[in-house]
Amino acid sequence: MNMHADPAWEQSGDRIRTGGTSHAERVFRVQQAFVKLRGRTHGPGELAEASGLDDSAVHRILQSGIYEGVFDRVGRGRYQLGTTAALVGMQAMAHTLDRHTARSVLLRLRAATGGGLAFLYTLAPFGGAQRQCVDMAVGDSDLSELGMTPREVLAVTRSLRVGASGRAILAYLPGPIQERVAAEPAVAEAGPGALVDNDVLWDSLRDIRDRGYAIGLEECIAGWNSCAAPVMWDGWVFGAVLVLLPDAGAAHPDVIDATTTAATQLSLSLGPYHRVTG
Repeated sequence: MNMHADPAWEQSGDRIRTGGTSHAERVFRVQQAFVKLRGRTHGPGELAEASGLDDSAVHRILQSGIYEGVFDRVGRGRYQLGTTAALVGMQAMAHTLDRHTARSVLLRLRAATGGGLAFLYTLAPFGGAQRQCVDMAVGDSDLSELGMTPREVLAVTRSLRVGASGRAILAYLPGPIQERVAAEPAVAEAGPGALVDNDVLWDSLRDIRDRGYAIGLEECIAGWNSCAAPVMWDGWVFGAVLVLLPDAGAAHPDVIDATTTAATQLSLSLGPYHRVTG
């Protein structure tokens, strides 16, 4: 039994278990089962249990989906999501967040925090459960000001278990992905405040869901603290907005309020169904 909360999947599960029996709904249930289950490949039995359908129905859906590229057969009796599923996801992500809107929100966040360094992170589409920086408002700042090399930035800021923005995203991901990230080794280049103990990490994720934001104390860079809040799209985590400050100001109520406001503005810009569950 998974000991850790999985609010994102619970919400999705409620959404698909509506009692409908149409073929289209059954197909969607099988697709959602891949999201729920851990690992890359799954058998029909696992997918049937996760989707609430019988084995024969799942088998027929998988076979039909192979021809459309929605599912791929990997070895004997094992399946994974196919290229069509990936392309649909990328198409949806490509038309969500307007770059000009994101930049204006980040500039306002920078101004509201007295020149804090503002960043927008999203889940990375490739390379496993990681994040990537897609926009920033940092003025004339550069990596040397942060005391980091490009190699350290790549290693530290992509991890979901290190830093306020990484944990703000991780807190709302399905349980199996959380466990996968928690099993990763600590990032050697991380700052002195990185949460290397998994019990502390799990506690922090529960706190983030309760409060709606994350505070990072020298997690990525010595001498720099951060505040981050999740950017949500229809109840699912899309990314996180982050402000980085060179002192203890990241935990100031005004900074927290400015950061959560920026995250809400970005969430609302994604679509009309913004709702954060925790």
